[in-house]
Amino acid sequence: MIDVGIDLDRCCGAGTCVLRAPEVFDQDDRDGTVVVLVEHPGDDLAESVARAAEDCPASAIRVARRPAPGGVVA
Repeated sequence: MIDVGIDLDRCCGAGTCVLRAPEVFDQDDRDGTVVVLVEHPGDDLAESVARAAEDCPASAIRVARRPAPGGVVA
């Protein structure tokens, strides 16, 4: 499992995250900034979320692996 965080002060509303991981990200109808739909997506979405973070032109997406039970990072 991973944790997804957003720095809304950096988000420029490009929408790249929505294109890369539409199951996890959406855009606010008012200003176009990112909305996180799933804060703790499963491993099946890890690759698309990582790609969204890498491709974000504002570097506004933070992704971290969540430790497995017992403190081991999966």
